[in-house]
Amino acid sequence: MSTAVHSTPQFLPTESQLHMAYSVCRGIARSQAKNFYYGFLVLPKRKRQALCAVYAFMRRCDDISDDPSLPASERRQRLETWVDSFHSAQAGYPTDDPVLIALTDAQRRFHIPLGLLDGLAYGTSMDAEDNQEEAAPSGPKIQYQSFQDLERYCYHVASVVGLVCIRIFGYTDPSAEPLAERCGLAFQLTNIIRDVKEDASLGRVYIPAEDLEQFGVSPEELTAAAPDLARMRPLMEMQAQRAFEDYRAGEQLLPLVSEDSQPALWVLMTIYRSLLEKIVRLNYDVFSRRVSLTTREKLAILSKGFLKRIA
Repeated sequence: MSTAVHSTPQFLPTESQLHMAYSVCRGIARSQAKNFYYGFLVLPKRKRQALCAVYAFMRRCDDISDDPSLPASERRQRLETWVDSFHSAQAGYPTDDPVLIALTDAQRRFHIPLGLLDGLAYGTSMDAEDNQEEAAPSGPKIQYQSFQDLERYCYHVASVVGLVCIRIFGYTDPSAEPLAERCGLAFQLTNIIRDVKEDASLGRVYIPAEDLEQFGVSPEELTAAAPDLARMRPLMEMQAQRAFEDYRAGEQLLPLVSEDSQPALWVLMTIYRSLLEKIVRLNYDVFSRRVSLTTREKLAILSKGFLKRIA
């Protein structure tokens, strides 16, 4: 008596296909990852390629989730279809999408748990709620009541990114994982502080309701043309101090990742922390301009990262 064997298709891209796929991902990261790409540059080639593939996958998820021309229900459906396509490619079925070819290769090389990559996609969809297809007519909507609520959001949109990154960086001490989560939280809090006016103008306020109430700031004030900065600063300072505390966790993470990846993590942390420090120097005035590091400032950090790599 014989037993039929059902084999799963195993699509194996050629070297030229992989080269093309990673080149596409590198182009996406170079043009879109305004801060992250600087950290990628000081990594060994295979790790740099893997992070570019992960970024390109995230970028596609973001583009789907943030498409203003589609209702939230259709955005979620398209995101599910995109993630299903990745699952199919990972299972060995053929694909001609360069992002999926590269990501599948990176996932296998670095043993990235599929649950984490699914988590990246889920995180991008958290803002695509039916009741947020348009800014509320009464003004911007507070997304989270407490900082604990905000932390849960940040875990999905940022801490999971940190957990994926350290899989590629390499580590052996399990204490690296909670530190990577806190490092991701620091990055996301920095983004929230920088983008507070822009997000509020789109109808979303990520600063917790309890913090706004503590300092007597209304959501509408965050979109004002000339807000009362004296009243805003204590509110923004509270968020910044939380981020600085989590950057200290990043410093503890640094020696726990593989030596060839430490310069990249240092560059990433230094760029984001320098951005927050610049906001502090401007007395938290993120309302009259979009605060960012100049290319020259980022290149100065990158050059120090290259020196750390060859030291």
